Amino acid sequence: MLQLGALQVYLLSDGVVQVDAGGMFGLVPRALWGRMVAPDAENRVPMHLRCLLVKVGDQNIVIDTGLGNKLDEKHRRQWGLERPQGDLLAGLARAGVAPAAVTLVINTHLHADHCAGNNFFDAAGALRPTFPQARYVVQRREYEDAMRPNERTRATYIPLNYEPLHLSGQLELLEGDTELAPGVRGVVTPGHTPGHMSVVLEGGGQAAVFLCDLATYLVHFEKLGWMTAYDVEPLITLETKRAWQQWAMQHHAYLISAHDPQPVARLRPDEHGTARIIPVDLAQD
Repeated sequence: MLQLGALQVYLLSDGVVQVDAGGMFGLVPRALWGRMVAPDAENRVPMHLRCLLVKVGDQNIVIDTGLGNKLDEKHRRQWGLERPQGDLLAGLARAGVAPAAVTLVINTHLHADHCAGNNFFDAAGALRPTFPQARYVVQRREYEDAMRPNERTRATYIPLNYEPLHLSGQLELLEGDTELAPGVRGVVTPGHTPGHMSVVLEGGGQAAVFLCDLATYLVHFEKLGWMTAYDVEPLITLETKRAWQQWAMQHHAYLISAHDPQPVARLRPDEHGTARIIPVDLAQD
């Protein structure tokens, strides 16, 4: 758990999936990325499904909801989904938070691995919100793009995960950077998608940012030219990372990763002034 003034930030897992390394590293040669992560026999690398719980005042805020529990066995196998710590709901239970006690759900974007846990099918087959009392939010641009997928994006934009919530009024659409709770700010970080959002957390003179897919692995944040094949606008990703690198170093900020096996790091300039990722062990920090 990370304490930032009045904010308590819990890093929760919805599992680990296996994805093709070509998707994760795009144009980066294997001779380079292979020094950092070893692929399996099918050229897959692990991608953690990390979500956050932020407790502030009387609010319980969930940031991203993972793959959830709507997948059939075929799709679980395709994802290579494993949950050694249980799913997001199990993590919330360990933190003492029931689904009905969640007050806000922030969807950083609407790719299935970040929002499929928004809802679930009950025993009667009815689709219900996972967090019945919560307000859900996402950027308007993200929602509009997700509702008009093309040949490249339609495999991961699945309206079932978000459209019913919007039609019911439970999902609200944001217009740019928005303060969502004391010390919790949604910021548009385009590139992975035009409406992609990261979340800045500030309190007690400290700062953190949940990067989400601005940098899928932490090394993607360190190396401006490295980005995934999934990024819709890779050159915009590069410039967005350039700006947020400066912010991270100026604020001595914690970087929280959605997908890297290493969950938290900071960015420091080396002796040549080049930005370098420094892993953080929260238990010792």
